[in-house]
Amino acid sequence: MQNEEQKLIKSCINGQYIAQKKLYDLYASKFFAVTLRYSKNHDEAEDILQDAFIKIFDNLQQFQFKGSFEGWMRRIVVNTAIEYYRKSLIGFKEAVEFESIVVQDFDIQTYDYDQLINLIQDLPVGYRTIFNLYAIEGYTHIQIAEILNISEGTSKSQFSRARSILKEKVNKLFNNKSDDTTFLD
Repeated sequence: MQNEEQKLIKSCINGQYIAQKKLYDLYASKFFAVTLRYSKNHDEAEDILQDAFIKIFDNLQQFQFKGSFEGWMRRIVVNTAIEYYRKSLIGFKEAVEFESIVVQDFDIQTYDYDQLINLIQDLPVGYRTIFNLYAIEGYTHIQIAEILNISEGTSKSQFSRARSILKEKVNKLFNNKSDDTTFLD
């Protein structure tokens, strides 16, 4: 007997609008949070989300029912966000490699989520994209370099600059000392 997720996916593949709407409703808010981190504003995030769901529906027949369906869709959402900004990233300058950059865990509940998202959105597009890929999505600098067609050193330097800008903005926003922004150290 097929589970509910498999039935839903197969119904979507068969073009059933109600199933597609149900799939969208199940995941849209979760994936909107992802696109919001990559976008400059709410409207761009919605555009990226819409494009991502079009790709999801167009490629559903390629899902092999192996592994996480949500993970498969999330990868499409992230890749759509990267594609959306790839043209803006062409102008990256090569930079000196940094030996090691570590993002320490932090308690997101200590900070206001919307304020943090706004700070990330205010970053220049290259910094924002690399920060999201490395610190939030968990890609390595080597993977980021391959995805964005830049050097590993550029990825590291862009991340370092993004982290410095965010640390300064977090300190100003929350009136804190550097001890409270260890996640950016």
